[in-house]
Amino acid sequence: MSDVILVRPAPEVVAKRAREILATVEADPEFDRLRTACAKYDDDWTSFLGYALVDGFDIATDTDPLFPEAMRAMAIKSAVYQLTEGNEEAAEVPVSIPVDEMIHALAAQFTVLSRIQDRTGVRFVHATDREPIGEWDPGDYTHQVYRAAWGAMNERYWFGKEETAKRKAVVTAKYEPLGILDGGRRFRPGFATAS
Repeated sequence: MSDVILVRPAPEVVAKRAREILATVEADPEFDRLRTACAKYDDDWTSFLGYALVDGFDIATDTDPLFPEAMRAMAIKSAVYQLTEGNEEAAEVPVSIPVDEMIHALAAQFTVLSRIQDRTGVRFVHATDREPIGEWDPGDYTHQVYRAAWGAMNERYWFGKEETAKRKAVVTAKYEPLGILDGGRRFRPGFATAS
């Protein structure tokens, strides 16, 4: 993130456009395929500090309620992107880490997502080099837009940066004795080969 001060449209304006975007995407003939493909992405999900932060996360039961959270976050990003005439940095609003992980599963469905974007004219926005990772907090801009568009957030997946930091510390401490270091960014030599 740069030191540039971001100017974003009023939350109510973004909320209205985000609702329209989500309705457009959900009406696309391949939306069900997109949803289903994200659920099948489970064999490739290797998130050490995303889903592990959700207490008792189970891919079999958490995918269905988490997918709409990711779609709503993407609709917010897309709305900001449109309303700011393509300001990618402004569009990268903070989201909770578990929701961001589901966004990665969504982005991995590149071909179907590309066709949906082409048909609907909606541009999804997700750039790791621009996103404020772990910065989502209750009451922030994202929360204001979300609340205006859809009401209460699912608190199982949306917890603030202080709680995120606490959970990261706990999870990291549990991983280290197993040889999973730096939250899964490094592994102790012999981790994959030792019996």
